Amino acid sequence: MNDNLRHALNNARLQPTDVAAHLAVDPKTVHRWLRGRLPYPRHRWAIADLLHVDETELWPEIVHQRRPFNDELQAVYPHRWTVPRATWRQLFQSARHEIGILAYSGLFLAEDTGIIRLLADQARSGVQVRVLLGDPDAPAVAARGVDEAIGSTVMVARVRNALSLYRPLMSIDNVEIRLHQTVLYNSIYRSDADLLVNSHAYGTPAAQAPVFHLHATEQEASASTYLGSFEHVWGGARMYDQRG
Repeated sequence: MNDNLRHALNNARLQPTDVAAHLAVDPKTVHRWLRGRLPYPRHRWAIADLLHVDETELWPEIVHQRRPFNDELQAVYPHRWTVPRATWRQLFQSARHEIGILAYSGLFLAEDTGIIRLLADQARSGVQVRVLLGDPDAPAVAARGVDEAIGSTVMVARVRNALSLYRPLMSIDNVEIRLHQTVLYNSIYRSDADLLVNSHAYGTPAAQAPVFHLHATEQEASASTYLGSFEHVWGGARMYDQRG
């Protein structure tokens, strides 16, 4: 029996049929999970996301499967959408000095009111929050929309939508939003020495591309390259004044 999963469902006031409907699986499959069968990773991530917990809280036996590859490379996710929502929250919540977001739109975070609230709380506690989004008028933003096969106007609209959702943060001390015109090869999400790096692949939406969890251990390591890239883009970006 998986008592952890059963208790989590009870606390969330969800029935197995609710989980089955959310994951588009047979209710019998959910009952097998409750009886102790280990779900496929994609189902574990979806359930953990639904219940707002880390998957190891529901299946402690998989902890050994998530051991870091080394001191720097902590984890690899095959797609950004497979990164549990709890992981994003834990990343930003763990920051004691600095949070950094470098993307074209970062819309998936901007649409999460819990994340926006968390960023606001962190800024009020003294954490520096820096957000770098694509300049809606930049050719690179339009080109990325073409690359992802969603169209240049859609990408521009996503950026403008994200800016409107991030805008409430601008009234809070320790928050700064800038717009860049850079051709991004990766989106970078930073919390002090920890980074989630979302690679960009031609013809592939960022949500479908892999994510690497890195922990900066030394100046010459891979993580320092991405930290340097973030600073380089930040230095060339313009301040967002709520009119652009």
